[in-house]
Amino acid sequence: MRITIFGAAGQAGSRAVAEALDRGHRVTAVLRRPDRAQEIPRAAEVRIGDAADPEDVVDLAAGQDLVISATRPAAGRESELITTAANLTAATARTGTRLLLVGGAATLTVPDAGGATVMDEPGFPESLHAIARACADQLAVCRAATRTDWTYLSPPAQLHTGARTGRYRLGRDALVVDRHGRSALSYADLAVVLLDEAERSAHRGMRFTAAY
Repeated sequence: MRITIFGAAGQAGSRAVAEALDRGHRVTAVLRRPDRAQEIPRAAEVRIGDAADPEDVVDLAAGQDLVISATRPAAGRESELITTAANLTAATARTGTRLLLVGGAATLTVPDAGGATVMDEPGFPESLHAIARACADQLAVCRAATRTDWTYLSPPAQLHTGARTGRYRLGRDALVVDRHGRSALSYADLAVVLLDEAERSAHRGMRFTAAY
């Protein structure tokens, strides 16, 4: 499979690059900054581009089987998620390329909370409200993109830098929690979820989530 990965030097994107290469896929790793190219495995093709630039997305999606986007904006630039989602959905519709977008967890409902979402819960950090609202709008952009072959992955409540286990449980619109109420996954296992979805196409046109 020919896969383009935006955000290839980030926590999620770098693991997705490694996982895809380990499975024998042809990877184009997209960076906004050329000085980070040395962080990318030599087996991947490195390209400089920006998921917020429509022409970059069309160029980097053309001829590919799948685009994975794992970008995350800096604080104060959360609205870029919405612009990027609009560019990605429009460009991949033009090129006929599947889109697998890593989003946010804040819009997932909390088990046994009467339909309340993660961001509705008491104690949700004020500092995360802007990114949470942007992720909600990002998901809405995907759901409105009826001409795009999209999938949206909401991560668990917590991501950490632990080992790859290859184990996880799937959900749809509700937070996946363990018997202690925790919702977590390592970045390495998030990459496993992404590449399993890339290969199985089990959630086309919908949002899904995963956790241990």
